[in-house]
Amino acid sequence: MEFIIPLLLYCSVFVALFVTPVYAATARVLIYTATERFRHESIPIAVDVLKGRGESIDTEFDATEDASQFTDDNLSGYDALLFLSTTGEVLSSAGKAAFSKYINQGGNFVGIHSASDSLRNTTSYTRELGSIFDYHADLQNFTVDVIDRTHPSTNMLPERWNVRDEVYMFESDPRSIGATVVLAADDKSYIDNDVRRFNHGSPHPLAWYQEKGAGVVDGGIAGRSFYTSLGHLNETWRDELFVSHVLGGIGWVLQGNTTLAFNSSALVGNKPSTASSTSTTSTASSQPTTSSQDVPS
Repeated sequence: MEFIIPLLLYCSVFVALFVTPVYAATARVLIYTATERFRHESIPIAVDVLKGRGESIDTEFDATEDASQFTDDNLSGYDALLFLSTTGEVLSSAGKAAFSKYINQGGNFVGIHSASDSLRNTTSYTRELGSIFDYHADLQNFTVDVIDRTHPSTNMLPERWNVRDEVYMFESDPRSIGATVVLAADDKSYIDNDVRRFNHGSPHPLAWYQEKGAGVVDGGIAGRSFYTSLGHLNETWRDELFVSHVLGGIGWVLQGNTTLAFNSSALVGNKPSTASSTSTTSTASSQPTTSSQDVPS
């Protein structure tokens, strides 16, 4: 007996030193591109660009248009959900419930372009995004005022950024639910012949972030949210400034420390694995993930 206890202690120390949990250095993001209304021609190139640049922000992107992927089990393996130019009612009731559960467990959210014209009657979604699209002025060149050049989504942009895109109008001011606007349209730089029905605040919001997503219910764990209304054209996704703007927003969202890629106590995200090591210093590695080709689209 006197030899057994020291042996057990030795084994415990060995396990603690040489078999350690290794947390994912790579975040996983699910790009969702389903459309029930207008479909943007730029979706395929946008997906390709994001997948091709994922390594620059230590992120693995999967892409799907399959609403059945929105289950509790599947979403729990992602550090963020990215709605890319989605339109209309792109989720079933079960999918909406899974989305709501995900963001209430610390999951992060990114919306791009017409993501704001999706799930218009789903409160958890519209609040997590920040505001809902009303209409847009005709495609044209206009000037974007960069309000906050310290945020990772804007720190590469000029103070006044000339773009060719659609100028979105919104049904409400995202600042009213706590969002911080980082890009605004210079309303003198474009032509709008329609009648604006809603007050989306001033300056005119085009991109914003939420430190704590407003789609979460009381008692939930709020992740981060980022939205940009730009991204209509194929050539937009070939523009380095725009792509850097998007990647900066995604990277910022992931650094919220509410998912498993960065926080071992989180409830959702790229799950940790257990790995053997020959030293007391862990080498970060990611859990085997579903490849882009394996995700239905």
